Amino acid sequence: MSKSFLALVLLESAATPDMVALTEAIRKRHPQLPVGLDETGEDGARRDSPLIHCGNELVAVMAMPAPIPDDPGLWSRASRAWPEGKAIAERHRGHLIVSVLGQNQRPLPTARLMTAVIGALIATMPQCCAVVWNGKVARPSDLWLDWSSRSFAPYPDYPSSLWVDILPFRSAAGIGAVTMGLSAFADREIEFETRRLTLATLIDKVDGLAVYLVEHGPVVKDGDTFGRDSRERFTVRYRNSDRFERLPVFFCADGPA
Repeated sequence: MSKSFLALVLLESAATPDMVALTEAIRKRHPQLPVGLDETGEDGARRDSPLIHCGNELVAVMAMPAPIPDDPGLWSRASRAWPEGKAIAERHRGHLIVSVLGQNQRPLPTARLMTAVIGALIATMPQCCAVVWNGKVARPSDLWLDWSSRSFAPYPDYPSSLWVDILPFRSAAGIGAVTMGLSAFADREIEFETRRLTLATLIDKVDGLAVYLVEHGPVVKDGDTFGRDSRERFTVRYRNSDRFERLPVFFCADGPA
């Protein structure tokens, strides 16, 4: 499965990253990752290049002296966990576009690499105020700075919450939660409704399944079950969501489907 990710790093004021400082920050934060400036090394001759080599990949970091397009739905979702997000977004005046170039990108390694680069950007640019991941998930820059240090942590400890949002809702069944951003890794989102789980337990179960799918891809098939033990099993059904505009989902429930 090949996916292309795009991340937008919002800046309080328009600025261009120092690519030498960026490579040094990546080395310091992730010493296991080979990194270098494009083509001519680090003598300053290519300081203005937007490209850096990270391992076997080429990462582009492009500065844009303008705000990102407004997306009310994005900031409405973000406000559930980050109430200040919309106001911060309204004040930003520039942004950086971060992407991995090339074909046949694997979702998880690409997400890990981009997250490492974004964390280093935030560490070297005080103008950074927020990150929008793949148009789906908005998080504050200080959270990205912290969690991106675990970009290459083993499963399940990498920062998947930067890539996948979990949004609770009320339903006729009781409560539910839906993911946003998982489809880039597993082709579908998760929609889970429950009559008997607490909200905290529900979120924990959705998060556990989401991280499993981020790690393994769309390996869960229609009719498969998951759960903590044989007494607590939930059946996964492939659906187009009735609640979320026919969104393709892995639908789970602890009551009648």
